Amino acid sequence: MVVKLHEDERRKMIWSEISYFSKWWDNTDIQKRDAVKKLIERGQLEIATGGWVMPDEANTHYFALIDQLLEGHQWLERNLGVKPRTGWAVDPFGHSPTQAYLLKQAGLSNMLIQRVHYSVKKHFATEKTLEFFWRQNWDQESTTDILCHMMPFYSYDVPHTCGPDPKICCQFDFKRLPGGHISCPWRIPPQAITSDNVQQRAHMLLDQYRKKSKLFRTKVVLVPLGDDFRYTDAQEWDQQFNNYQKLFDYMNSHPELHVQAQFGTISDYFEILRKVTGMDQAGMNVGMSPFPVLGGDFFTYADRDDHYWSGYFTSRPFYKRMDRVLEAHLRSAEILYSLTLASIRTLGKPSNYPAIENYKLLTEARRNLGLFQHHDAITGTGKDWVVVDYGTRLFHSILNLKRVIGSSAHWLVLTDKTTYIYNPAKPLLQIDEVQPAHDVLPHKTLLKISATPRSVVVFNPTEQARSSVMSIYVTTPHVHVLTAQGRPVIAQISAVWEGVTQASTEAFQLSFVANVPPLGLAVYQIHEGAELHTELGHYMFLKEGGGVSVTGTEHFRVTIPQETVPVSVENPHLQLFVSSRTGLLEVLKLKEDVVNHSVKVDFVWYGTTSDKDKSGAYLFLPDGEAKKYSPSQPPIIRLTKGPVFSEVTTTFTHITHTLRLYNIQGVDGQAVEIYNTVDIRGEFNREIAMRITSDIKSKDQFFTDLNGFQVQPRRTMAKLPLQANFYPMTSMAYVEDSSKRLTLLTGQSLGAASLKSGQLEVIMDRRLNQDDNRGLGQGVLDNKITANSFRLLLEPRNSAQEHKKENSAPFSYPSLLSHISYMYLNHPLIQMATSVDSALHTTVPYNPLTHSFPCDIHLVNLRTIQSEEEGGGPSEQAALILHRKGFDCGFSTRNTGLLCSITHGKIHLEEVLTKLKVSTLTPVSLSLMYEYLSIPAHEEISLKPMEICTYRIHLE
Repeated sequence: MVVKLHEDERRKMIWSEISYFSKWWDNTDIQKRDAVKKLIERGQLEIATGGWVMPDEANTHYFALIDQLLEGHQWLERNLGVKPRTGWAVDPFGHSPTQAYLLKQAGLSNMLIQRVHYSVKKHFATEKTLEFFWRQNWDQESTTDILCHMMPFYSYDVPHTCGPDPKICCQFDFKRLPGGHISCPWRIPPQAITSDNVQQRAHMLLDQYRKKSKLFRTKVVLVPLGDDFRYTDAQEWDQQFNNYQKLFDYMNSHPELHVQAQFGTISDYFEILRKVTGMDQAGMNVGMSPFPVLGGDFFTYADRDDHYWSGYFTSRPFYKRMDRVLEAHLRSAEILYSLTLASIRTLGKPSNYPAIENYKLLTEARRNLGLFQHHDAITGTGKDWVVVDYGTRLFHSILNLKRVIGSSAHWLVLTDKTTYIYNPAKPLLQIDEVQPAHDVLPHKTLLKISATPRSVVVFNPTEQARSSVMSIYVTTPHVHVLTAQGRPVIAQISAVWEGVTQASTEAFQLSFVANVPPLGLAVYQIHEGAELHTELGHYMFLKEGGGVSVTGTEHFRVTIPQETVPVSVENPHLQLFVSSRTGLLEVLKLKEDVVNHSVKVDFVWYGTTSDKDKSGAYLFLPDGEAKKYSPSQPPIIRLTKGPVFSEVTTTFTHITHTLRLYNIQGVDGQAVEIYNTVDIRGEFNREIAMRITSDIKSKDQFFTDLNGFQVQPRRTMAKLPLQANFYPMTSMAYVEDSSKRLTLLTGQSLGAASLKSGQLEVIMDRRLNQDDNRGLGQGVLDNKITANSFRLLLEPRNSAQEHKKENSAPFSYPSLLSHISYMYLNHPLIQMATSVDSALHTTVPYNPLTHSFPCDIHLVNLRTIQSEEEGGGPSEQAALILHRKGFDCGFSTRNTGLLCSITHGKIHLEEVLTKLKVSTLTPVSLSLMYEYLSIPAHEEISLKPMEICTYRIHLE
């Protein structure tokens, strides 16, 4: 590239993904680097988007989308000094307005998309709306507008970009000249351009250009020339550039053709487009613009026939879950690391804290998470060996982040900072969960209880003061828990189940409610010896036809009734009634309205069609409606009751299904926690789904979120194939009527639908024996034992009247309770146990905030920025990213136990951060590319609903 672009200044090239670019850059010499900078200055090489990857837009959470954009833009600032202006997304399988919003907030002015349903493309082409201002659903003004170009044809490769006829366009892909490795499937090869054929070839190509331009409102035509795996050798550069230059020279020297043709970058195109329409170069001055304004998303994608790409919303769910676990660990590590550095600065003297080493681990984790947002990674559409590489990266980063979290928490809870010693081989604090390898589920470590009390340090990664249940595995049932002040805590001892009916005699689960301040660290003492505040759980086992024998439970009360008995569990807010035959939920009762609501859980199977084209990693092509899951033998139902939590666990052949209620007044007590451990490794072309059927009169309407950021109303359309009615669910889906709403919150991205009124269903895993011809070249047969976690929330609406007029609105918002419940599900408390010989160190709770953040303001991240100096260490500044969540006021926040207030988007950082001094505060664009006017640290910040803002902050 460097050589070939330097040969002729008229040549242009764009590059998008920084992960690959940085790999090349790191291994190249200073002369080549300087040459690249020259090409960028001359406008021959443009970096488009400039994120770490070109991310998927369906399964990705906005935390990770922002993080990979930041990582790419920070890399560019440090190495090339460039600021991307235009987004380039030719390959994600459907497009989300969240990505449009993030690009706009980052300071980009334009964007391009390609994979949109063929019928939508056709409609847009007919209406000439392929270029439009994409506006967010909630935006009443035009502040979120970004100029978007939708490519009109089937693909982004050369045969589908010059015009409507691929048979002709392919003849102008000069890599396919006779004698090469690839040819044109339409059987007419390209011809090298000579003085003899240039006239005829130029007229032929120009005819396609003119036909393409008829689909747009201006006379400027964009013709991308590229594909996957292109421009890899000098010959290809010569073939493309030399032949095209001859065509352009001919066109431009014949004024009667009325054309000017040239190479350009994507921003060159938008620049000329804005010029001819009289718009300014960066702004979105729609008043003058010939382009329409659009809101909404572009899911679910189909590229032909009934080939809907809704399979990848679920494919490889094991890693979709692992992605969320890494996100939670990364966010916790970033925040604790930033707080630790601020604390060390306060001391004003050198410390043994491994600041540089930890920063390198953080950087690697950001990059591994960023890489996994790629449109062939989190989507589950990579080859098996590539999936193993991604999984290994995620796994190593989770391990490394546990080190960062442990060593930072250790510093913050120590009373005497001079005694701080960093010893990775023997850390003071260790997270009590271990994952043995990248493809197996994690398990808890066993805490040895002896005469010396053990301290447990608990980190609350959320910005709300919180009461949540934490569970620890201990070596004896005779234990009790004390707070840091020595007060006893109610605790529950449960069995650790090694098999369905076999309890461990070596390990016991100790559960108690931890109260932890926002972003704070609480300390609890675990003492040996029984105590009145610690109770043993009670068990009941049921199986139709009997024959249950239970072992290892001598410490517990176990009943195995001979006749059928009603099965129910309850807490202060809810009561669940479960079928004693199937072990599945049938009725949910809200204690406040004393009504029994029909909420039935079922499992169903989908097969794949008998047609030639079958389901694969990308496509969902079912063989008709789902069939009920009916196990070969009746399930074993295990009921647990205790003072801290109660649960029903039902074990089927392919699924272990748990419904859990926490005995908490507050957020965690309002939802039903659902865990499904799924194993379909023995199946052939099947997909397994969980279906929830309620008495809510939702008709054909339901709601799914986009990237955990916003909610998009959906309609199930009977005229479309079943697979078209599935949508990505990144954080939640809900159905509602005028009196109530049923929300399913999820701990991982999966495909979801509402095929009948009052119903929600989610596909949990899929095993497919063939490739679906979209480039992967294999089926999906590397299934794992996969854990899916959910929360189910039933909320009565305050007033039915308000709801009626909103029903047709293009937007909908979660309730405040579901926002926070989702956050608690995905950012669980992090518990760390002190090592056995830690009695020498005194630990105290750490509380960095005076009070919780406002209820609707979420701390997305507090990310220490890299230092300008070589060596990849930290600077003294951090990026503070805040999001003001939009919520539906029609739901009560009574009894949620929330200790936060609503402040209309205002937050006073200096007031909240008492322990820390905010010495500077500068508003910046989302990914730190542009700085705005500094604000005094003692002033309050104000955010509009839905707004995400970044600040460059200096804490000490």
